[in-house]
Amino acid sequence: MRKNGTTSSGRQRWRCSACGCSSVRKIDSRAKRLDMFLRWLFSKATQADMGCSRATFKRMTREFWRIWPIAPFTGEVCDAVFLDGIWIGRDAVVLIACTREHVLAWHLARSECASAWAALMMRMPAPAMAVTDGAPGFAKAASAIWPATRIQRCTFHAFCQVRRCTTSRPKLDAGIELYSLARRLSKAKDANAAVQWLADYAMWCSKWEKFLREFTLGDGRKQYVHERLRKARRAPSKPVGSGELFTFVEMSEERGGEWDSTNNMIEGSANAQLREVLRLHRGLSTIRRIKAIFWWCYMHTESPLPPADILRVMPTDDQVEGLFASTSKKRKRDDGAPEEYGSGINWGEFHMPTRYRQ
Repeated sequence: MRKNGTTSSGRQRWRCSACGCSSVRKIDSRAKRLDMFLRWLFSKATQADMGCSRATFKRMTREFWRIWPIAPFTGEVCDAVFLDGIWIGRDAVVLIACTREHVLAWHLARSECASAWAALMMRMPAPAMAVTDGAPGFAKAASAIWPATRIQRCTFHAFCQVRRCTTSRPKLDAGIELYSLARRLSKAKDANAAVQWLADYAMWCSKWEKFLREFTLGDGRKQYVHERLRKARRAPSKPVGSGELFTFVEMSEERGGEWDSTNNMIEGSANAQLREVLRLHRGLSTIRRIKAIFWWCYMHTESPLPPADILRVMPTDDQVEGLFASTSKKRKRDDGAPEEYGSGINWGEFHMPTRYRQ
């Protein structure tokens, strides 16, 4: 193309020397503006620190809040996958799956139910081991979608559940012994230590069984005297019964190498960074907080696309049907909290077009 004068409005006209076609070209700066938007989103900088006024920045980046970053389907089979969810207020949770190096997939749901976990699991091949914090519905989804995957219950979360009931300074002898046992979970890293811990836990249960059965009668109903201790006992008893507490030891003996016993890879790294992003950008609506999490997850995948390709392939609000709830259908909260104007999600209609699933 060669310069061929200007139009009546003063814009440059270009002419093809081969075919003689004449046209006007406009420079597309959307990719540069998207890059600026992402730099602001993942940094501590304010909108006024991005080289323009706050109003100009909002105008230049408004369209990028309409994009939905979708997880790419790579087909990579991983040895260990860490799964956890980050809640957005009371109405939405983003379920995330990642490895030690990068994020694999994420899914927006209303609760951590079995169907939500199953939707996340179907976006990736079954790994050898999945590390989870014992979220509700996960076991049911894993047995249906990943039947051959070994499940590792996060030992740190098991300890935290015991500490939540006994406190870090228990008064009763039973609570002191159980809290001491829970603290030893982090040090049980081999088969001998795991066997010794299980034996000590079984001994504790046998020793205090009669004590934990003590109850009183109130209003014609049986009420256990030591309900909090009984609740603390249930925290490790379920993974002990299912064999999920020391799966990492069995995997190490079967396949060799070191396998993770905690979910800290996603809880202490990914979720911590996501909460920091939301804290630095306080005041975002619910839907924008969700999209901020989506953007962070996508940019931490193994091979995120450059901004120009993101604009070309990622769906927008217009392409994702039934995303926003109609403002005319006001829903009253059960907890008495005020509604968030313009940020509701119509969960009954939320879905994505099939071509964006993989």
